[in-house]
Amino acid sequence: MAETPHVRDLRIDLFRGLALVMIFINHMPGTIWENFTSRNFGFSDGAEGFVLMSGIATGLAYGTVFLRGAPDWAQALRPWRRALTLWWVHVVVVLCILALFLATWHDPAVASMAEKRNIILVLQDPVFMVWPLALLGHQFAYADILPLYVVLMLAAPGLLALAVRWPRALMLGSLALWFFAGLFRIRFPTWPYDNGWFFNPMSWQVLFVAGILTGLAYRQGRRWLPIRRWALWLATGFVVMAAIWVQVPVVAAWGGHGLWMLHEYVGVPHVFTSFDKGYLFAPRLLHILALAYMLSALPALKGMAASPRVAWLVLLGRNSLPVFAVSTVLSYIGQVIKTMTPPSFVLDTALVVVGLVLLYLVARLREGQKRTQAKGQHAGKPALQGQ
Repeated sequence: MAETPHVRDLRIDLFRGLALVMIFINHMPGTIWENFTSRNFGFSDGAEGFVLMSGIATGLAYGTVFLRGAPDWAQALRPWRRALTLWWVHVVVVLCILALFLATWHDPAVASMAEKRNIILVLQDPVFMVWPLALLGHQFAYADILPLYVVLMLAAPGLLALAVRWPRALMLGSLALWFFAGLFRIRFPTWPYDNGWFFNPMSWQVLFVAGILTGLAYRQGRRWLPIRRWALWLATGFVVMAAIWVQVPVVAAWGGHGLWMLHEYVGVPHVFTSFDKGYLFAPRLLHILALAYMLSALPALKGMAASPRVAWLVLLGRNSLPVFAVSTVLSYIGQVIKTMTPPSFVLDTALVVVGLVLLYLVARLREGQKRTQAKGQHAGKPALQGQ
């Protein structure tokens, strides 16, 4: 299949960076600033946007070998190496959170929070829980999205192969899996306590697949979904309606009652009438897809993404894994601090500002490391060729 030379699309990094900021703030519940994050203006939030962007990045980064025909499997299975990286980063994040709570759970409020976040069980019996934690069988709230990415990246080679050969069939199959997983509440089990994964991979894969198809099409110099005026108006209308729904209590009340009536009296499956995040029910899924479609049609975004004013967000998005890992630990530190101190606008602001500055420094450090590595590889090529 035809492949066009790839130039990094800064829009992906921009929106991934923006999603990281939203996730960081939302993972410190109770701050004044969470009232201004994206989830207050629509049905979806930063998590949906980040998974979609990750699918696009996967299609762009790993799809080339599949587009060229019979794949070199050493290259085709590179996503598995990424899955291993995601796994050990998740383990490090979990260990940092455990260390934080071991130092602070003598405080009754922190102990109560540890129970709500699924941490108390590990604190009470760490030896018994070490394998469930390491094998992703037990997960902490607000630190449970990396296991989803591990599963998605393990599936990525197969998804990419199918996306190249049968893109429409893959999308239909993905939608079918999403629908039946939500309809029958099929979930990944947790152990030894069967609570189920919060981010159900069988549901969230639909966003990842949509991203992969978008990224592969972009690699070929085309769009997966062409811009149509009627579709653009429909997507924009849905995004505006969702914003009004979320912001106006009367609209939310009537809308929620209407969806309940559709389920109770018409028999519309709850997959279409509820807002369950774990199963990515239809209102959330449709919102992020409509928002992405609408934004992708705005030509001004390319210039905006290249602006120095948003360069820090682009930098965060370009170094998403270390930024996300550190942000998870920082958000837990923020939760503990807020739990142990009285509410304060100044404290909320300090936690957010200091956290974002630290995340920026992490991104700068990682960017410098990548440049050093790239220079070293470039400098070593002549010597290797001469040997």
